[in-house]
Order: sequence, then C-alpha cells, then structure tokens
Amino acid sequence: MQELTHYINGAHVKGTSGRFADVYNPATGEIQAKVPLANGAELDQAVAHAAAAQPAWAAVNPQRRARVLMKFVDLLNRDMDKLAEALSREHGKTLPDAQGDVIRGLEVVEYCIGAPQLLKGEFTDSAGPGIDMYSMRQALGVTAGITPFNFPAMIPMWMFAPAIACGNAFILKPSERDPSVPLMLAELLEEAGLPKGILQVVNGDKEAVDAILHHEVIQSVGFVGSTPIAEYIYATGCANGKRVQCFGGAKNHMIIMPDADMDQAADALMGAGYGAAGERCMAISVAVPVGEDTADRLMEKLIPRVEALKVGPYTAGNDVDYGPVVTAAAKANIERLVQTGIDQGANLVVDGRDFNLQGYEDGFFVGAHLFDNVTKDMDIYKYEIFGPVLSTVRAETYEEALGLAMDHEYGNGTAIFTRDGDTARDFANRVNVGMVGINVPIPVPLAYHTFGGWKKSVFGDLNQHGPDAFKFYTRTKTVTSRWPSGTKEGGEFSIPVME
Repeated sequence: MQELTHYINGAHVKGTSGRFADVYNPATGEIQAKVPLANGAELDQAVAHAAAAQPAWAAVNPQRRARVLMKFVDLLNRDMDKLAEALSREHGKTLPDAQGDVIRGLEVVEYCIGAPQLLKGEFTDSAGPGIDMYSMRQALGVTAGITPFNFPAMIPMWMFAPAIACGNAFILKPSERDPSVPLMLAELLEEAGLPKGILQVVNGDKEAVDAILHHEVIQSVGFVGSTPIAEYIYATGCANGKRVQCFGGAKNHMIIMPDADMDQAADALMGAGYGAAGERCMAISVAVPVGEDTADRLMEKLIPRVEALKVGPYTAGNDVDYGPVVTAAAKANIERLVQTGIDQGANLVVDGRDFNLQGYEDGFFVGAHLFDNVTKDMDIYKYEIFGPVLSTVRAETYEEALGLAMDHEYGNGTAIFTRDGDTARDFANRVNVGMVGINVPIPVPLAYHTFGGWKKSVFGDLNQHGPDAFKFYTRTKTVTSRWPSGTKEGGEFSIPVME
C-alpha cells in the first residue's frame, strides 16, 4: 500500500507522528493509500523552513514572481490529464469534472500573474510643504490554508497562488481524504521555479489545524469547509491575532418563475443539483417553483431527467453524470437525511435508496433523490445534505420564494430563472446572498471577481480570489517623507496642518 508524505522544504518527507489516515478509492471502497497526520513538531519544522525562505522571496520583484506562476500554468496544462486522474481516483469525480476543478484553480493563477499591477501602491506628491506620501502593499510573512476534500485542486490554488504572488510563504493543510493532488501541485510549482520552502504541504487532522491556529509565526489562515468548523477556526485564529477568512456551509435556492423556460430550468437543476454528487458548496439543493402550475410543469420535466441520470466510476467514461460520494460516512449521513425527509412528510418522487452498481457494491455510490412538497421546518431543508438530493419547495408568490432564500441562515449562492428583467433586477438587488445567478444556476464568479457568501456561509470581511485576495495577503504601509532643503530653523512642536 502506498504511504503518502508531507512536502517540506522541497522534498517529500515521511510522517513521524506515527498516526495515519486511510485514503479510499470511493468507487470501490478499497483503501488505496495512507496519509500521515502531522503533529505540532512536524508543523513547526515546516513553518521554520517557510519563515527562513520567505524574506528572500518577498524581496524578488513582483514581475519575476509572476513569471514563476506563468510557468506553473504551462505545467498545469501539461499534466492536466495526470492531475485529473489522481483527483478522480481519490475523490470520485468524473474526469471532466476533475479537469474543471484544476482549470478553475488555474484561472486564479492566471489572474495572479497580474501581481505587478495589483500590488502597486499610491503616491501623493507635495502632500505638504516638501512632503511626499506613498503607500506600499507588503507581504504578511508565513500564511496558511486549510482546504476541503471537494475541490482538492481548485481551492488550494485559490489560496496559495495569491499568497505566493504577494511574496508570502504558504503552509497548506489539505484534506486528508484526497491529499495526492496538493502534493503534485507543490512539485509542479517548484519545477516552475518557486524556491524551496515557499509552499509547504502538511497533511493532518485537527491536531495540525490547532497547531496552525496557535502558531505565532503564521500571520493568516484561510479555510473552506463546514460552518461549525469555520466558526471555530475564525474565533480561534482571531483570538490569536491572525487575519482569518473562513467559508462555511450553504443551502442554495433556485427560484423558477412562471415565465421561465422550463426545459432550461430543469436542465440547469440537473447539473447544479446532481453534478459532483452534490458535493459542492455552490450546488443548488432547493428548487422553488412559483405557483402550483409552475411546480407541476417543473416536476414533469425533472422526474424523467433524474431517473435517467447515469451514476458510475470515473473509469466508466465521460458520459457518466456523477460518481460516488467521498466516504462511507458521507453516504450514511445522506441516507439518514433522506429518511428524515420521508419521516417528516416530504414526497420522495424519485427514490434512489435502492441504487446498486453491479461490480461496485462496496463503493460509496448514492442514487439520485428528488423530493417534492418540502417545507422549511424539515431537516432536509434546514441542513446542508452535500449529496445528490434535490428538494422542491413550492411557493405561491414571488415574495414568498424570495423570502425563503432570504430567511435561510446560509447565504452562499442563489439563482432565479425568469424572462422578466424587472423581476430579475429586483431579485438581484434585494436578496441577501453573496453570489446571485440570473438564468445561471451556479454563479461562481470568474477569477478576476471575488468569491464569497453572506450570513453563516462566511466569517471574515474579505472574499476569495480577485482583488480581495491581494488585500488579504498583504498589509498596507504608508510612508510620509520630507527631504529638508535650506537652513534648518529648529524643531516644530505643534501638530502639522495643511496651509
């Protein structure tokens, strides 16, 4: 069995804690590797190397740092198939979806190549008599990120690319469920010319997370995962004086107006609700048709589409719609929540509970489920299921549908399908959700805009990627300078004022 490593100071380093986690092939249920779980001493070693390497990297001018990222993009494209296959093998995604995971991270790297422009400061000539003022954006030092299993390529790149572009060193603690791709990314970055020690990959569990949160050298922490853990990391990191951004859970609503193109809306719900087996923080898990006729027409379109979904391993070809969920525990939790939906009175119109894939009986596959007549007091509405389960909540009016999205504790993403510009504009302006789609089911912004939700989906005041990333990974320093000329006439004891 393969034993994975950490990646510290440019080398693969075996774990010394004596603790390991199993890495599964979700399609077969077999353990394919074990990954070391770092202790505090191992994290200290990684931080020490990062702290030693970072000042020289920060002194490299931004254009030369950007050239490393340019080469990294070339290498990502060169190894795209290799990265996607490794990702699918550990996560379970289809190969096209795994390639999309890598590409959406690559796009952020491309944006970060613009670091010379994005790091420019400001200058004021003659702010006072003989006085100039200017500001600089400077690196924080050693930074860290704790990333989830569902995007093992994209989200690490969303964090470490801007951090490195800004001149920081970065400690990456990826998910222990699918750790191979982050290790491969570290190798590629050093092949691209990144100095040793600037990107360290430390595998681990809560012990490693707590070591990061309490380490006095680490200046900032990014996190993506569940809301309870996001709250813990945000509170602990801030209490220790760190800059922290945490992104938590979601329950994303898609409103379908009576005038919507029903085929378009149904197709959108299929990809947004069931793609990646629903294991996306931006997945649409609640469909809200407005009016009984709209609901009936939507269900007529959805039921045959859901029943026709092809579920299988990534090796079965590119026509597979989605693969297994990541672990047996995840499968059990989804099945538990489906049962609560039935027990609490929802109508399970497509029942995937008996799904069984011949030859893969031990895999973590979950059949597609579609609920109708869900109400907001039900567990399947209140909680993030993170599985191939779509709940339909019927609303009588647009205002009721809008209220559902606005009243939910999560505010990550939402969408509306309509042909009416007034309705779409009103929805976009009023809804208290961070990312909004108009006839777009999964409104993940492109790299040059920022990604982030509202309410209990986010903790912190800056979003991921886009301009916010360069703010998060730098501090602003403002300099006031004067070069005296003429004869010095003595000190001034009053506060300077504009004349």
